Amino acid sequence: MRRLVVILPVLLFAALLGIMAALLTDGERNNDPSRLPSPLVGKTAPVISLPAIAENIPGGFSTEDLKGHVTIVNVFASWCIPCLAEHPLITKLAADGARVYGINHRDTAADATTWLRRHGNPYEAIGADTDARASLEWGVTGVPETFIIDANGKIAYKHAGPITPEVLEGKILPKLREAEGG
Repeated sequence: MRRLVVILPVLLFAALLGIMAALLTDGERNNDPSRLPSPLVGKTAPVISLPAIAENIPGGFSTEDLKGHVTIVNVFASWCIPCLAEHPLITKLAADGARVYGINHRDTAADATTWLRRHGNPYEAIGADTDARASLEWGVTGVPETFIIDANGKIAYKHAGPITPEVLEGKILPKLREAEGG
């Protein structure tokens, strides 16, 4: 009996540590924003109609413009540091022939225009989403977020967070090929 009094608390403590370690490990995986499931994947992209951010920037687009071709839609803002970090990869996608559209999230026309002039504009069109209504419709939880839209106008993939070289090679490019039917 005395042995049980000594061993039982040690066993309970070890079990508690094991449970805590499992929860922490699982919690780290679940806190990864790129793992956020999107209820919109596989569904038609939400209806939007966005104006251009400025007269001298090609832009303004609607959901209808996303049909007929596989399209990348990148939600970005000039004030977003991770957006700047991923911008060279968005530019590379466009330079390699990807059709890239932008949703400028909660930004001013002046700030967005200055940012694009400074860092380059890889977008075929950019829609101004100053009040974030379109972003809300698309289920955007923060910037940057990137969507792959198939030729039928359905969301094939959503990536929350910045695109890194690893994300580009391991997720974006394979999903683009898949959406293109190859």
